[in-house]
Amino acid sequence: MSKTIRVNVFPGVQHLALFAGESQKFFAKHGLEIEIQFTHSSQAQRDGLAQGQFEIAHAAVDNAVALVEMAWVNVVIVLGGDRGMTQLFVQPCIHSVAELRGKVVIVDAPNTAYALQLKKILLMNGLEAGRDYTVKSFGGTRERLEAMRQNIDYAASMFFPPYTFLAEREGFRNLGLAVQFIGPYQDTGAFVLRKWATANAAMLESYIQAYVESLRWALAPANKKETVRLLSQRLNLELGIAALAYDYARDQAVGFAPDARLDVEGFKNVLALRAEIEGEWGGKAPAAERYFDLTYYEHALAVLEGDSHG
Repeated sequence: MSKTIRVNVFPGVQHLALFAGESQKFFAKHGLEIEIQFTHSSQAQRDGLAQGQFEIAHAAVDNAVALVEMAWVNVVIVLGGDRGMTQLFVQPCIHSVAELRGKVVIVDAPNTAYALQLKKILLMNGLEAGRDYTVKSFGGTRERLEAMRQNIDYAASMFFPPYTFLAEREGFRNLGLAVQFIGPYQDTGAFVLRKWATANAAMLESYIQAYVESLRWALAPANKKETVRLLSQRLNLELGIAALAYDYARDQAVGFAPDARLDVEGFKNVLALRAEIEGEWGGKAPAAERYFDLTYYEHALAVLEGDSHG
């Protein structure tokens, strides 16, 4: 009998492995059934995980840090994902970061992840939040793009594929990848309540095995057509936009890390950014190992490799 795991995510190309794994029965192969839930904001996702509304969250891993440090919820990062596909988009009338002085920029939560990327990029250009520009919360990328469509006063935001390609087509200006400004960045990953991981280690490892197999399948060139179709279907996208997003996700410079391995150096930069921009920990980032436990991942991968060679 399959065990059900509820998985909460933002709509986006970063979750193509989940769509592929469900479609191609990789989770079923490992005795699991997944229930994919879409969230509209990181706050809703963090609250939901803390309240036990689902077992696994996939999002920018800085949200896991925020849960530990701001909400005192004992969560742990157990799986990586992509290396940072977010890009800074502005209204068509804006040509540079400097022109955001006096403007309103929109974010999801104002004190995590992509909001910190945006604040850092603006700070590198001499602009400080509250003094030189206003920050307003507006939910996930899909919601922020719609807000910028509706109101030209919302001058800038960080977007994630496939919405980057929709924004470009509609004339919004792309000022560049976040990682080009701020350096290596561990973006999307999976995190869970630590007590749930301890009590359900075997199930978590089965999930990781299925996820890795699903990602391998989804990124294999031979499966591009089917994966693009799945993205189009699950995210309500034109096939052309889904194909652009898929190709971007396969770019190893910014897309998925092999087997969704956590980029520890990129994660250290996540913490350093949080320390600098939010002033946490007295401005000095703590040890990265405080927030992740890769023993589940390593064991899952070892079993997976053993099976493939057996």
